[in-house]
Amino acid sequence: MNHLFDKVVADRRAEDARAAGIYPYFHRLESRQDAVVVMEGARRIMLGSNNYLGLTACPEVMEAAVKAIEKYGTGCSGSRFLNGTLDLHLELERELADFVGKEDAITFGTGFQTNLGVISALVGRHDYLICDIDNHASIYSAARMCLGKMLRFKHNDMSGLEARLASVPSGAGALVVVDGVFSVDGDIADLPGICALAKKYGAAVMVDDAHGLGVLGEGGRGTASHFGLDADVDLIMGTFSKSLASLGGFAAGKREVIDFLRHSSYPFVFSASLPPASAAAALAAVRYLKHHPELVAKLRTISECTRTAFTSRGIPVLEPAMRRFTPIIPIQAGGTYETLKAAKQMFNEGVFVNPFIPPATPEGAAIVRTSVTAAHTTDVIDEAADVIAKALMC
Repeated sequence: MNHLFDKVVADRRAEDARAAGIYPYFHRLESRQDAVVVMEGARRIMLGSNNYLGLTACPEVMEAAVKAIEKYGTGCSGSRFLNGTLDLHLELERELADFVGKEDAITFGTGFQTNLGVISALVGRHDYLICDIDNHASIYSAARMCLGKMLRFKHNDMSGLEARLASVPSGAGALVVVDGVFSVDGDIADLPGICALAKKYGAAVMVDDAHGLGVLGEGGRGTASHFGLDADVDLIMGTFSKSLASLGGFAAGKREVIDFLRHSSYPFVFSASLPPASAAAALAAVRYLKHHPELVAKLRTISECTRTAFTSRGIPVLEPAMRRFTPIIPIQAGGTYETLKAAKQMFNEGVFVNPFIPPATPEGAAIVRTSVTAAHTTDVIDEAADVIAKALMC
């Protein structure tokens, strides 16, 4: 008897949640991604999106995608390495590199694929990958894919990081990889501490800025810019599916490093290239952000207004000092069942949020992750805050 599917039969988590009427995933969206959406036939305030700058509904971004399809068609039918490099891809990479202050950039089909492609190519058999324990799942998938040894340190624990760096054998390569903004709770990496220790021990630094690009730094240039450490970070990774209103990812760094990745990264060499519409939308979003840096300030303002609206209603917001700079606002919700029940009530009352439960959080410490965009208004936020407060009291 084949036991391959025993685990499938034994895992009843989704089935049990559906039976209890609190299953929170795969809700059907029936409108464009915006501050207010139509989901499963009803109006919902969207507090579960990463569309931080609201550019998915920007006319210039949408028009660029349409024109790209008209010019290039719907796809490239091959990898960048062979027949799939468009002038549009090269233009996008040049502008991304310039935007984040690096010599060159390489684009991938998704942000997840970017981390896989960069880390697996750079961290070889005798190298070390050093990770914050709260890093994104894509980084841990890359750690399994690469041939090097992974070492982890507690979240933002600089003494733990130093111990890991000190344990790296003399002559071995080391890459410290951290999220710039951590996706679940919105915390920010202690990049000054990380860069200082990396320099002390001769390690390279890569920042996954999926949730930092468009949010932090000068004109939304990210976490390194936020701390004035652009020159100290060797590789900046970002995605197009958040602030840049598209799909894909990129890494930027020194020219020779990026050229090495173009020839050595399996997920880049052996994957079809970024579709024209996605590349054009991302390029248009970068250009729009360059010309409208006030969007970043607007996002900061509405984020602060949301925190005030929540706390004034007694909503238990998790608030370490650094988290106040980001649009990710996590709410303490308690146990798994209570959290899913509250999220379901919020959905029924017209507010979409993301519940995070074990193993994504510790047992008994589930959260409701909310996130705001520059497209939200204070009236909409007040409406949502009333719904959230009511659901948490039930």
